[in-house]
Amino acid sequence: MRSEKRKGKAVFALLLAGILLLSGCSSPEGGQSGKDSSKQQSFTAFGSGETIRILSGSENRELEDILKECAKETKVNIEISYQGSVDIMRDLEEGAADYDAVWPASSLWISMGDQQHLVKHTESVSNTPVVFGIRKSLAQELGFVGKEVSVKDLLAAIQEGKMSFCMTSATQSNSGASAYIGFLYALLGKQDAITSEDLDNPQLQQDMTRLLSGIERSSGSSEWLMEMFLEGDYDAMVNYECLIISANQSLEKEGKEPLYVVYPYDGLSIADSPLGYVDHGKEKKEKAFLKIQDYLLSESVQNQIQRTGRRTGYGGVKEENKDIFNPDWGIDTDRTLSTITMPSAEVLTQALNLYQSKLRKPSLTAYCLDFSGSMIGEGNEQLVQAMAQVLLQENAEKNFLQAGERDVNLVIAFDDGIIHTYGARDASSASLEELYKAVEEERPGGGTDIYLPAMEALREMKENYDLTQYTPSVILMTDGMSNGSTDIRDFQEFYRREQMDVPVFSIMFGDAQESQLEELAELTNARVFDGREDLIGAFRSVKGYN
Repeated sequence: MRSEKRKGKAVFALLLAGILLLSGCSSPEGGQSGKDSSKQQSFTAFGSGETIRILSGSENRELEDILKECAKETKVNIEISYQGSVDIMRDLEEGAADYDAVWPASSLWISMGDQQHLVKHTESVSNTPVVFGIRKSLAQELGFVGKEVSVKDLLAAIQEGKMSFCMTSATQSNSGASAYIGFLYALLGKQDAITSEDLDNPQLQQDMTRLLSGIERSSGSSEWLMEMFLEGDYDAMVNYECLIISANQSLEKEGKEPLYVVYPYDGLSIADSPLGYVDHGKEKKEKAFLKIQDYLLSESVQNQIQRTGRRTGYGGVKEENKDIFNPDWGIDTDRTLSTITMPSAEVLTQALNLYQSKLRKPSLTAYCLDFSGSMIGEGNEQLVQAMAQVLLQENAEKNFLQAGERDVNLVIAFDDGIIHTYGARDASSASLEELYKAVEEERPGGGTDIYLPAMEALREMKENYDLTQYTPSVILMTDGMSNGSTDIRDFQEFYRREQMDVPVFSIMFGDAQESQLEELAELTNARVFDGREDLIGAFRSVKGYN
């Protein structure tokens, strides 16, 4: 929904339940662009001694300068690999053999993944609440400024068509998961732990479906959600308080209206930052890890972390740092941050599966798949394997990527023209398996034109679907330079004429021309994923964005 549709529309604020999920608090000017995941996978700080390999959530990128000093002071080399929450959980389930420590966004992912009980010495490095950031004028219009707001108040506004918002996927990102669990608690009116029977409540499911229908754009990353918000024209986003602070710093620098933070009173979630040691029986590693942890928890470094907009400890914000937590933005440093009783791991898994398969706003996904001649052999084999991860539901369920009951999936096979356009009859496993078989039977040949299939996908969406009822996206996969009859100017003219707000995500593979894909991402407020080393992983990642 663009701004002209938003008169009287407001946004909603949320909060969340007690799943301790961490902040993704990187400032846009200091972080990565978010448009190319190939530049966001690892970080190394050299300290000349023992090496500690940390599996971390991407939100810790903002602390890289602090970690460089940490390596220097402790004389411990720090190697960080950034992964998503589900991947961190899966790695822990398998024993995390390649890592000495884990630093996910939330304690939740350690408790769910550490089935071998390898993680110890776990300490929270920082914390931040998950909140709703609303354009300040809209917050005033809705009467949210200076007042207590409940989730049910916000649900009523959504049902009246007065607000929409951006949020990360509850099954792929901590902020989305925490928001979703908080919604559940608020709508149930519960203080004690959610049960399996609670999730079966028809009224709860109906209310949650209506609430999630207010989502305008989705994302698989909290940091990229902020960057997308800054590049677009949206009213609100659910995100970490520290990321709202970062967004407001950018907005005010550009002379734009800031966001107003709303903390719904019937559910507040704290995002903690748990750093834990993975015990593989190596005493020297353990001692080196404890040096890093002690450094990060020292008073001076905790103060540096607080300057990033993250809270440290539970004693409030130091007077010297209150300029970061601007009360004009609705930031409330005097608010008591408390959590609710978390449901069991089994109930959490059930809740996430329910979100993915039934409650979330349905996705409308068009896969534009390159079957040019350069894909013959290994390229085509890997493409088919990657599509098996999202279309074959027994694979998709392992990563909370299974199709929802109302999802729509399309496939456009292309070379230097459109080869075939396929659509699943429905979102059933059988229909998606038929779609997969169609992909499996395609044979590569011909040149490459990435713009034709992208335009065809958008045309198909606009002519046949009410896009306000879906989270739409185009996922373009290519292994070479586009050299067909159309170019970026043709796509620009088409996209602007049609006035669509549909992202065109791209996956690089082989000798794909990165600059061409970046142009598409820039124009459509999307992102480029690097599948050159792990095409299957890239497909899984991009699917988490809708």
